[in-house]
Amino acid sequence: MHNEPLAFRMRPLTLDEIVGHQDFIGPNTALYKMIQNEHVPSMLLYGEPGIGKTSIANAIAGSSQLPFFALNATRAGKKDVEDIVQEARVSGKVLLFLDEIHRFNKLQQDTLLPHVENGSIVLIGATTENPYHDVNPAIRSRCGEIYQLKRLTKENLIELIEKALADEKRGLAKYHFALTDSQIELIAEAANGDARKALTLLESIYYASDEVDGQTIAADHIIEHLISRIGVYGDKKGSHFYNLLSALQKSVRGSDTNAALYYLAHLLETGDLVAVSRRLLVMAYEDIGLANPEVGPHMLAAIQAAERLGLPEARIPLASVVIEMCLASKSNSAIAAIDEAIKAIHAGKTGDIPHHLRDAHYAGAKDLGHVGYQYPHNTPIGTFGGWIDQQYLPDELVGTEFYKPVIAGEEKRMASIYEKLKSFHQHKK
Repeated sequence: MHNEPLAFRMRPLTLDEIVGHQDFIGPNTALYKMIQNEHVPSMLLYGEPGIGKTSIANAIAGSSQLPFFALNATRAGKKDVEDIVQEARVSGKVLLFLDEIHRFNKLQQDTLLPHVENGSIVLIGATTENPYHDVNPAIRSRCGEIYQLKRLTKENLIELIEKALADEKRGLAKYHFALTDSQIELIAEAANGDARKALTLLESIYYASDEVDGQTIAADHIIEHLISRIGVYGDKKGSHFYNLLSALQKSVRGSDTNAALYYLAHLLETGDLVAVSRRLLVMAYEDIGLANPEVGPHMLAAIQAAERLGLPEARIPLASVVIEMCLASKSNSAIAAIDEAIKAIHAGKTGDIPHHLRDAHYAGAKDLGHVGYQYPHNTPIGTFGGWIDQQYLPDELVGTEFYKPVIAGEEKRMASIYEKLKSFHQHKK
């Protein structure tokens, strides 16, 4: 058996061997035609682990005539970069694949960037992090395109698995390893768009299977056992984690209970209960808000219960309150109102606090004119409590409205009170 893992051996050697990603590097694309015409542009490849960034770089190298070098930014030093620069001087032009490019430090950049700019080094950078957040602008500006890679489809993974089973030289064909169509489909589904996972799982199944009459046969229970052990990708500090948080919030906002539970499950599997709880708490006030004010305290109670319980039991109160948020009436009027008020302040729309609202709990306040405040509770108005017509905003902002009610759930009642009080004020004016 080979020493290299199957996922390594099955990396495409040319552009035509790439599985998936036909939208940006397929035969009908500009990138494919440029490379075939011996013009390789610098580029960034952005996407989750296992979906083909390194494979695409290898395929580009195999389809070009350029000397190819590969570095990992977490391990490469200034000397490694200088060696490649020297090779570029000798060869005229080289192709450099730089994995985890977001980890490249300033010293490495200073050594490399002039040569990328003058074209002697063609740079293919790969990153799992959002390049607009984590890749240095100097590098980004020298890469002509940023390609965001999608997860492979189930059909792509089936094609990849079948290639590995049929390949005599790099794959498993010489070992007479047989899988049924349903078993191949099961592996493809379990890999969830990750080519490396699919091929690693396939190789593990091979090693865990028995030989019968010269053929290696995979048992269903072996496949199911190995599938259950596939890990969840989710760097707690990475872009994917924040994409999951974003997807959870937008699913709750869109009242899609099943999607929200899916993203919650994925987030909890990463183990970062604190970050998930923090996002859930702000969602209760940002997205549900005044339409259902009880959700905020419910969420806080659920988070406290989750913290006491710890994972995996913490999933139970959090799932309960996520479902409640999905099915609750929703209003974003509070965050919209405070943001409008902050915007007004930043725009210079400020003024003096009216004298009757200023602190008067000290000797001399009257001498400064801090008088005239009328206590609203002394003027009852139905069951509301009390209200009196006096000015609260600075003179420069009188009449400004930051709050715009959303007519939903409990906020309907609040909105009617808000409008009624406005009418009282207008009437007295």
